[in-house]
Amino acid sequence: MNLVNERLQKSCQDALQAFQKLNKEEYAEIQSKLEWCLGSFENDKNPVGLHEFGVKSLKILKDVKVKQPRKVNKKVIDGLEKSIKSLSEN
Repeated sequence: MNLVNERLQKSCQDALQAFQKLNKEEYAEIQSKLEWCLGSFENDKNPVGLHEFGVKSLKILKDVKVKQPRKVNKKVIDGLEKSIKSLSEN
């Protein structure tokens, strides 16, 4: 597995943990999508789903960060941004 995909996988796992810590029903769908994509990636090593839901997670987490700065760690957002950008450059 290449390094770009590994970073994206790690960033999506971090995003999933961030949503779990927020513990709100409104994030249940994105959580389940991330969980599914992470499992799927483990099986087929195809990062398409991780990329799609990584981008969606990034947008949601940025919105939460603006409204409630202490609820989302900046490292999670930075990690997603970097890994999504790296995948897009490949």
